[in-house]
Amino acid sequence: MAIIMKAWRHFRTITHHKFLVMAGCFRVGLFWQGLMHDLSKYTPVEFLVGCKYYQGTMSPNNAERLKKGYSSAWLHHKGRNKHHLEYWIDYGVPDKKGPRKGEKKGLCGMKMPLCYAVEMYIDRVSASKNYQKELYRDDSALEYYRKGKEFHMLHADTRALLELLLEMLAVRGEKETNRFIRTRLLKGRIPYKKSALVVLKKQLYQ
Repeated sequence: MAIIMKAWRHFRTITHHKFLVMAGCFRVGLFWQGLMHDLSKYTPVEFLVGCKYYQGTMSPNNAERLKKGYSSAWLHHKGRNKHHLEYWIDYGVPDKKGPRKGEKKGLCGMKMPLCYAVEMYIDRVSASKNYQKELYRDDSALEYYRKGKEFHMLHADTRALLELLLEMLAVRGEKETNRFIRTRLLKGRIPYKKSALVVLKKQLYQ
């Protein structure tokens, strides 16, 4: 495939994804995040890699990773976009009390601010729509998450929230999930804590 054609198709793919995320963010009231989402993909360090490794069926970052053993575009991207869980990986703070008081901790997921955790959910749903096209279903993003969840370094509260939203989408649909996010979650009516979120997830199947 000629590089100009790859560049055009990559531009269309990332722009379509950006518009999907923007629409999703607007529906729940995250207007600024919708506008600013993934702008770093248009910078040379990310865009040129995307053009070179464009596949059409998978992220160019994965293709670059297979070729080089790492993705320079992804390393740049994850450090500049707060809706990615990898942005929030840091060394854990030692416990102040209990049997492991003062014990040093290795890398772990920090609790993501609520607005970025919601954007992460919308990003995942939009990516599934973008790549699966007519094969997309309400449970597509949940199935994709389940395939890789054991490798995700997430704070317990953030993991519980992401799983609740993905399962709510699969069971109740996008409109109801968006309404829940807009009118309850982002209004502070739902505690952003694992204990409360796990209970809500169980209620989806009752």
